[in-house]
Amino acid sequence: MSRLLLASSSPRRIHLLREAGFNPEILPSQVVETQTDFLTPAEGALFNAIRKGMEIALQRPDDIVLSADTIVTLDGGVFGKPADLEEAFEMLKRLIGKTHEVITAVAVMHLNKKRTRVGTERTAVKFRSLSDAEIREYLEIVEPLDKAGAYAAQESPDRIIESVTGSFSNVVGLPMELTIPILAEFGIRPG
Repeated sequence: MSRLLLASSSPRRIHLLREAGFNPEILPSQVVETQTDFLTPAEGALFNAIRKGMEIALQRPDDIVLSADTIVTLDGGVFGKPADLEEAFEMLKRLIGKTHEVITAVAVMHLNKKRTRVGTERTAVKFRSLSDAEIREYLEIVEPLDKAGAYAAQESPDRIIESVTGSFSNVVGLPMELTIPILAEFGIRPG
């Protein structure tokens, strides 16, 4: 029987999968995420998700690999993971008081069976208006450096998020409404 592998070490993705009843083996991809001008943000996320999954699928072709890539976008600009706290502050300052989009691309592949299924989920997130001091206070309670857009929807969301239209789990890092049916197509079910 094929095993479910998660090509990520994201604590949020692991938690969402386990909370839904899945028990994946964690085998993080070492692929460096890229974003290019000739791909839309959604295409870039999908490109990265496929690359991450393929790296692991080539190592474990008998198993089913789940990979994902999440980006934050506003006015055509892409917000990846900040390099440092100052960049995190600048990202949040640009997002504050506005509605941005969180896009997560999901890829599931079983190399030996030559099967791949991909999908993307989009969620609109409106941030509250915050002062510079409130942004800095927020950055003290979350670890922004491993999160696209420098924020954590699951940690004190009321401090920063005014509203979410669409999948909340997408904003956390893995759209379960998309992921669970795709995994079912590969015979992977909770339990």
